[in-house]
Amino acid sequence: MTALELDIAVQQGSFSLEASFGARGPTVLFGPSGAGKTTILRAIAGLQKPARGRIEIGGRVLFSSDREIDVPVHRRRIGYVFQDGRLFPHLRVRGNLLFGRWLRGRPGSLQDFDTVVALLGLDALLDRWPRSLSGGERQRAAIGRALLSDPDILLLDEPLAGLDDERKAEVLPYIERLCRTALLPLIYVTHSMTELLRIADDAIVVSQGRVVAAGAVDDVFPEAGLSLAQELDAPDTASLLRGEIRRHDDGEGLSVLATALGELRVARLSGPVGTPVRVYVPARDIVIATHKPSGISALNILPVRIESLSPVGAHGMLAILTRDGARLRADLTRASAGHLALTPGQEVYAIVKSVGIRGA
Repeated sequence: MTALELDIAVQQGSFSLEASFGARGPTVLFGPSGAGKTTILRAIAGLQKPARGRIEIGGRVLFSSDREIDVPVHRRRIGYVFQDGRLFPHLRVRGNLLFGRWLRGRPGSLQDFDTVVALLGLDALLDRWPRSLSGGERQRAAIGRALLSDPDILLLDEPLAGLDDERKAEVLPYIERLCRTALLPLIYVTHSMTELLRIADDAIVVSQGRVVAAGAVDDVFPEAGLSLAQELDAPDTASLLRGEIRRHDDGEGLSVLATALGELRVARLSGPVGTPVRVYVPARDIVIATHKPSGISALNILPVRIESLSPVGAHGMLAILTRDGARLRADLTRASAGHLALTPGQEVYAIVKSVGIRGA
């Protein structure tokens, strides 16, 4: 697979960026707003000229200050997806996709039209105008157009940032599928921990114009990844757990996962028993109960202990829950914490409303 190698310095007014990393498969570029993530993408695409450094994709040098190489934007073979999609309003979805195909300018495309349409669920949208699409549909079409240009690398600059929760939930599974099937490097920019954990196995963390961590997600965010997430003030965070498939219950359509927090029941997975998985649990999808509840639809109720409680903003509270050394992050209101009289060291139950899986 084509690889990206980057080592650059950029100066924009008082802001300075120094970044050095490599990426081979789908990689998340993660960090708070203003950290320099978009600047890195713009440098790769040729929209921002570094003060010095080198950018190379698959052995092809796009920029080198030492060798005075600066390949023009239109010759870099970059697929770039912006936050707002930027479809051509005078072309239907089919026309936008075919324009991407025309842009590639060389034979032997890795991305076949029908394959991309199926991958992104675009078949029912082909004859529609961009103005009639939802935000999520526009983003899917924009990703398809970028793929059909047969790029050497695909850059996605917070493509879900302008969408509401419902539209994000619509688009995210398609991006996950894209990452699982991608035949080229993919850099996905986000400051959402949930998106990071769902999308890629590798992460590059940027803060104040510097790369502060890089590598496999499990290494960059060990266990729940709490300290780094809090430091970067991730707006929506999640806990990360390693586990494996313990058994399948075909009658119920469920799989049972073994994790350090205990068994978790999820929708039936395709992998065999023993398959390792990565489990992510959004902090907002944890409910705390002081007594074991009954008569509820939630499948996962875990006995845990409150390790700490910390105020977040004007009305929020962050609870760190532990069991056998594993940690789970839960968001709740100060009113709820006060009503339940929650205190560190208290034994409670964590009701897990949703669980995400990668690796099965």
